Amino acid sequence: MAISKDKKNTLVADLTELLKDSKMVVYAKYQGLTVKELEELRRSAREAGVKIKVVKNRLVKVAMKEIAAYKDTDASNLTGQLLYAMGTDEDFDAAKVLTKFAKTHAQMELIGGFNAEGENLSTDEVKTLGSLPTKNELIAQVVDTLLSGINGVVSGLEKHAEEATK
Repeated sequence: MAISKDKKNTLVADLTELLKDSKMVVYAKYQGLTVKELEELRRSAREAGVKIKVVKNRLVKVAMKEIAAYKDTDASNLTGQLLYAMGTDEDFDAAKVLTKFAKTHAQMELIGGFNAEGENLSTDEVKTLGSLPTKNELIAQVVDTLLSGINGVVSGLEKHAEEATK
């Protein structure tokens, strides 16, 4: 069923706002996924602060033309039935959500993406970005590394204090 011109204009306006606010957009083919699996994907995306949209590629291309960063972006691989993951909180959230989901669902095929500056990302780049640790995980690793030296000094001092009291 065809949608009205007003509805298309509303969809383009919504997409334009989402794209403006997104730090990264990742797109993938989703043929073969069940409704239940798509709901699972949407739920995990929502928990990560990522929006999942299934819209016509033509509407996405129109929305991209309205944003300065995306005007010159090559949109030639936006073909077929695609779903779009748009992350607004962390830089790589969209890539993380789709990469993680694609590992357990063979029907999901990552195609590519583009960052906030409008640069195209290949499938391999999306997968690599999706496998990076989160900002909080990196902070925890640095804190752990810093504390390991302090913990070693403290345990050495405790051991020395025990030997001194013997």
